[in-house]
Amino acid sequence: MSNIQLIIEERSVSIGNFMVGRLLPFREKRSVGPFVFIDHMGPITLKEAKNLDVAPHPHIGLSTLTYLFEGAIMHRDSIGTEVEIRPGAVNWMTAGKGIVHSERIPDRYKAANEMTLHGLQIWVALPKKLEQMNPSFVHIDEDQLPSWKLGDVHFRLIAGEAFGKKSSVPVYSQLFMIEIKAKHRQKINIGNQLYGESCLYILEGNIFSEGHRYNPKEILIAKDTQLCEFEIDDNTTIFIFGGQPFAEQRFIDWNFVSSDKQLINQAKKNWKEQTFPKIEGETEFIPLPEYPLNIKPK
Repeated sequence: MSNIQLIIEERSVSIGNFMVGRLLPFREKRSVGPFVFIDHMGPITLKEAKNLDVAPHPHIGLSTLTYLFEGAIMHRDSIGTEVEIRPGAVNWMTAGKGIVHSERIPDRYKAANEMTLHGLQIWVALPKKLEQMNPSFVHIDEDQLPSWKLGDVHFRLIAGEAFGKKSSVPVYSQLFMIEIKAKHRQKINIGNQLYGESCLYILEGNIFSEGHRYNPKEILIAKDTQLCEFEIDDNTTIFIFGGQPFAEQRFIDWNFVSSDKQLINQAKKNWKEQTFPKIEGETEFIPLPEYPLNIKPK
């Protein structure tokens, strides 16, 4: 019997002027461990999209993780952070009770009108007791992330704990995000190194499991962590996400995540009234989408 519970194909979603490939949430699977949202950005060039800038917008109740393969993004936020993220590094922003940030193309790339942007953007729900914590931001350079080889397979632990290793990204729950790259086809068996729920995203190449071939831009949801026994093809890059799920349901409404719908309703009201903290030097903002303001508490 196959251990793969669900196969989700990447779905194109517009986030303003930029199309992304949405992986999570999905109507049949809202989260994997504490991961509630995964977008695959690009690859797209500045010549293909005139404006990839994302104006100031708010978050509550989550941490965002940005991981680039190509290009650069200038991050600014309402707690005073201004940092450029480049390929291989991690931006880890914890919204807690509320933060506002913008994500813009660095000016030097705009001037040259030449850049390819490609990467992953991820939301990780906070534990219930930390949903109202103070916001924070941490930038982790590539050389601070655990990286190793088993044979000629390259592993990188981007966030969390696995394989007896711990990433420098300061996560708040039991989770893992692992990058695996292989040049040659071979078997991978790492299920006993993981825990909780897990899913596998194929960025490029293919994997084979129980007589089936799986292709790029597919995310495979496991019945348990034993999904991580498979055969990886030549020149393949995959990501494995997972960890221990929370006991409480998480609600997502626009950019807000919480176990309490009333906190989401208040955040929407605050953003509509523009009482969230501001980003110094930024005057634009993304308006609250036009739909009913309140979601009914359970």
